[in-house]
Amino acid sequence: MTDPAEPSPHESHPWKLSMSGLDLSTLAASESLFTLANGHIGLRGSLEEGEPRAVPGTYINGFFEERPLPHAEAGYGFPESGQTVVNVTDGKLIRLYIGDSPFDVRYSTTQFHERTLDLRSGTLERRTEWTSPNGSSIRVTSRRLVSFTQRALAAISYEVESLDGDVYVALQSDLLANEPGAAPSHDPRNGASLDRPLHAELAACRDQRATLVHRTLRSDLLVAAGMDHVLEVPDHVQTTIEAAGDLARFTVTARLPRGTKLHLVKLIAYGWSSRRSAPALRDQVEAALAVGRLAGWQGLLEGQRHFLDDFWSRADVRIEGDPGLQQAVRVSMFHVLQAGARAEGQAIGARGLTGLGYDGHTFWDAETFVLPMLTYTIPRAARDHLMWRHLTLEQARERARELGCEGAAFPWRTIDGRECSGYWPAGTAAFHINADVADATARYLAATGDTEFETNCGVELLVETARLWASLGHFEGALFRIDGVTGPDEYTAIVDDNLYTNVMAQKNLEEAANACERRPDVALRLGVDAAEMRRWREAADAVVLLYDDQLGVHSQSEGFTSHDEWDFEGTEPQMYPLLLHFPYFQLYRKQVIKQVDLVLAMHLRGELFSPEEKARNFAYYEARTVRDSSLSAATQAVLAVETGHLELGYDYWAEVAFVDLGDTLDNAGDTLDNAGDGLHIASMAGSWLVAVAGFGGMRDHGGRVTFAPRLPPALTRIRFQMTFSGRVVLVDTRRNGSASPEETTYELLEGDAIRTWHHGEPVDLEAGAPVTLPVPAAPEVEPVHQPFGRAPRRRQPQP
Repeated sequence: MTDPAEPSPHESHPWKLSMSGLDLSTLAASESLFTLANGHIGLRGSLEEGEPRAVPGTYINGFFEERPLPHAEAGYGFPESGQTVVNVTDGKLIRLYIGDSPFDVRYSTTQFHERTLDLRSGTLERRTEWTSPNGSSIRVTSRRLVSFTQRALAAISYEVESLDGDVYVALQSDLLANEPGAAPSHDPRNGASLDRPLHAELAACRDQRATLVHRTLRSDLLVAAGMDHVLEVPDHVQTTIEAAGDLARFTVTARLPRGTKLHLVKLIAYGWSSRRSAPALRDQVEAALAVGRLAGWQGLLEGQRHFLDDFWSRADVRIEGDPGLQQAVRVSMFHVLQAGARAEGQAIGARGLTGLGYDGHTFWDAETFVLPMLTYTIPRAARDHLMWRHLTLEQARERARELGCEGAAFPWRTIDGRECSGYWPAGTAAFHINADVADATARYLAATGDTEFETNCGVELLVETARLWASLGHFEGALFRIDGVTGPDEYTAIVDDNLYTNVMAQKNLEEAANACERRPDVALRLGVDAAEMRRWREAADAVVLLYDDQLGVHSQSEGFTSHDEWDFEGTEPQMYPLLLHFPYFQLYRKQVIKQVDLVLAMHLRGELFSPEEKARNFAYYEARTVRDSSLSAATQAVLAVETGHLELGYDYWAEVAFVDLGDTLDNAGDTLDNAGDGLHIASMAGSWLVAVAGFGGMRDHGGRVTFAPRLPPALTRIRFQMTFSGRVVLVDTRRNGSASPEETTYELLEGDAIRTWHHGEPVDLEAGAPVTLPVPAAPEVEPVHQPFGRAPRRRQPQP
């Protein structure tokens, strides 16, 4: 018996992510990275044979089980139940037997084993050459997709070839519910463990097709999974089909002469509902299977490629000078696309559909980090997420009433719109999520001009969140203050006048008033009158922005800059993330920042700060930010570039891009094991954000898109496309060598003429008339410093 071939690191192919060999210690992380999803269905990248595997995972967006949410001490307004995404019926399984030997790459002799995620075709490919204990050699080739064009469908092409003689093979193609999951974790960021959450309701099979329907016991949701098969074999074959309880199985036995192949195409369909009956769901997935059978494997492949060709033509980021970073950015963008492309009425979770991390919940990071990329690359996906927020407005209104407020209070973490956070200081108190929803809504409207969405959803989202701020804040003389809230920095909680919260609430109030003036018909329907709009504007004009005159910086919140300093030099590296090793009591009363807070305000509301204020603020808060969240580094990169720290921005970009690929995980708060619990979708969107808002200098303040591009010394080119106002614009910044001056070419690829800005100068773009402009030299700046031991790893591009 020999081990599989020695695993290789991820190869830096510009459009593929490959891994050779098998490393059981990183199996969970590789399963996350090799996940295929379309926003509705998510299949973790485990092997078709089912073993070895770390975390079995098949997820349907919006499908969850409820669980009790106990509190050590109960309090009014504390949620009583939580929600956890369910690992639903696994349709990926295709078990293979060679003679009487199960095919398992951990045993006998594996000559070759490689898996590849192809970002252009949207497929996961695998090729393995293996010799069984009885000496028979085979080649297994599989290719898997989760369809972007047929939302309910996934498919697997599975091929077995005899290499050195006649062999008897058996395939068992399964639907399996209630698979044993991963071991429970004590990390609060990981998901809860559910024991057999699915109760069998219906099983049916005929010919080569089978369907299972299950129900959750507490949330009372139904899920149906179906499979069908297309079989090609060179010789006599026997097949059987059975379905009962938690298992449906299609079995194929055949003899393969040397050099011949058995080829199986497995079609998999999913559907779920809170209202429909089990027979109706069975019929739904069987109809989806019929569509898949008509389209065929080749038709599904062609549809997948066409969808992705269109996406990359509008969204691609091209990097020259760092092949590894190029690969990482595209892998990140692909996974962000998979998280939201066909969500259609459901949310984008913090881990997408890649794992159980955070119980499958959606947080504020969807609006703040993920939706900017989707808005400017595939806007209908951003629209879908915002429509889900609108669908949950009634729950948000009910939560606001429970909290003694007006308007709508969106949950800190949720699957179906109800609050699931059991920790008030870093949950419900983070009211800024409501302004984040409004910010994403305003950005989408400005970028698309979508009047239908504005009429049916957008204005109402802005109005109800504005009403929350009007009731949550209060006037103290001429000042409008917002007390007792938590900003993005979860190491500083329950504070007065958190600057980020205040400036985002200010924008929310302004955008609501503007929307009502723009659409008086909708304002009338929502009961908004001139007096209410006037109160919003008065509050927005009077919002407190705290400033420490002695230090010459803005204060993150009332009294923050007078707090005691954290002892960074006395904190051992293994004590990060601090939340797992220190009581919140110590964190809350020190100047230690988990993730950017005021610095994020300078990105999203940059028009409120002068360049000098940004530089001083960035230096001050950089020295106190430990990045115990994967959300932090992207914004630090953006502000580093804006304030002239180009190499630091480049280092942070690498940290963001490789957070799940494994290069820099030990330098941030998250760990490789954490990546195995699912990918950090917001951080992956941050890879795009650094390219476009960081080194592209893109800002969209007031709905006006401007650019201020620059290159880090290590790169010779950054080129990207983005969609706004019905146009597709290309921005291409390059230099011919390290000593050559930089220049940027702007080109209108689609749409009518438009004006943008380059480092403050207007640029008028027309189709077929690219404009090339010089890039001003970056200002000379004094270096900034990070907390002891928390500087980002220096990025050294590999040739």
